[in-house]
Amino acid sequence: MALYAHRLGRAYGPDSSGTALARAVQRPLGGLETDCCLTADGELVLLHDPLLEVGTTLCGWAHERTAAEICSARLRHRDGTASDEHPLLLDDLLELAPPGVTLQLEVKAYADPALARSTTRALCARLRDHPARERTEVISFWSGACELAADLGFRTRLVIIADYRIHTLAAWARRVGLHGVCVEHFLLSRSLVATLRAAGLSVTTGTVNHVAMLDSLRSLGLDAVTSDSPHELRRALNEPREAPPLAA
Repeated sequence: MALYAHRLGRAYGPDSSGTALARAVQRPLGGLETDCCLTADGELVLLHDPLLEVGTTLCGWAHERTAAEICSARLRHRDGTASDEHPLLLDDLLELAPPGVTLQLEVKAYADPALARSTTRALCARLRDHPARERTEVISFWSGACELAADLGFRTRLVIIADYRIHTLAAWARRVGLHGVCVEHFLLSRSLVATLRAAGLSVTTGTVNHVAMLDSLRSLGLDAVTSDSPHELRRALNEPREAPPLAA
């Protein structure tokens, strides 16, 4: 299984920050995952939450502020305190990401399907002629965003947090040209993965931060696992562990 750094490795620095990215790519890595929000001037900023006060020292919504305004703010640490780092733009990631590393770019919008589609269009337009296009996946909880990305010729992956009518979902995903599905790890089962595989879909999961969880998923044949601390998870996975004691 490939291991991807969730929010560029949020265990290594503020979410989707330059420090997180720099530490994540110090060692071999399968991929980098981050979120993309559209700004008022059509740029794409790497923020988990479109509501700026959640992750930055700025207020309001990302789509109401210019990229310059957002990038002048400071990112917050996980405890809510302000860091010394500023939000990155998608262009920053495209410049700094090592060649060969998969990029998972998640389309974010809050209660606004039209904004999700606009963000997808901007993302695909930015990557259309970029060398990183072939190693990029557009991912989203928004089915309309994924369908649009697939229609624009991009690899795209729907993120799901429920296991309702998986056969129907798999048939739809195949019909509209999705590349795969990212299933929240606690929902995974052999039958669910088999159903998605039978439709020709790639299956990934996130966010896994404990080796015991990863152990239970290894036999499912997933393509990738996303983690806040991928290097520590890999090290723990490779360390020899004592067998459980035999029952008396």
